[in-house]
Amino acid sequence: MTGTLTIAGLGPGSDALVTPEVSAALASATDILGYAPYVSRVQPRPGLTLHPSDNREELARASEALRLAAEGGQVVVVSSGDPGVFAMASAVFEALEQAPQYRELPIRVLPGITAMLAASARAGAPLGHDFCAINLSDNLKPWALIEKRLRLAAEADFAIALYNPRSVRRSGNLAEAANLLLRHRPPETPCIIARNLGRAGETIEILPLASLAGSASADMLSIVLVGSSRTRLVPGEKPRVYTPRGYFDEPPL
Repeated sequence: MTGTLTIAGLGPGSDALVTPEVSAALASATDILGYAPYVSRVQPRPGLTLHPSDNREELARASEALRLAAEGGQVVVVSSGDPGVFAMASAVFEALEQAPQYRELPIRVLPGITAMLAASARAGAPLGHDFCAINLSDNLKPWALIEKRLRLAAEADFAIALYNPRSVRRSGNLAEAANLLLRHRPPETPCIIARNLGRAGETIEILPLASLAGSASADMLSIVLVGSSRTRLVPGEKPRVYTPRGYFDEPPL
């Protein structure tokens, strides 16, 4: 087998946030596979075949990528953000586990800038202390499990990055999550809704947790960051949100 398979993160949206390593992989690829909006970020050129597919075809996409690489292709599977964060890297290795004939293929994972890190940088440093990421989509796991993880994260006082906060089908998930979090932290806790990161129409909204459930600005193009009980808002013409690194000046939980 002379082909290779690369799983690459395109970052949150701007070409400026794509790493040079990923750019080089895209430039030498013969085949690029991924969810159609992500594949559309790659410019067509001679010698390159684009394979866009639907968002719910991850395992089929991964299996096709393994096959193309086994046939000699220089194959790149693209994800937004980082491919290991709610993205294609795990799907490829799940497909690989089920297909032992491909296990000697050269496979590499190239990291990308995640939406939560880009959103945090735009807003200040809300993820400056312990934090976690929770996907609010219940397409691949039950809502009861999401609720449990939200509750435990809130009880542990993590800052939380909420991926896939709202869709047409899941219009109430963000409100349910916000109301659950309000049981564990102050209503004035700073939150950030970052939309269209790195793309035209980018917006960064800072609002209190008490207002998050009723906000209509979060959608599938957004990520939501919820501060811990210690996250602070620095007011000004451009407000900044940060979570202090030290806990020793605070009373114990």
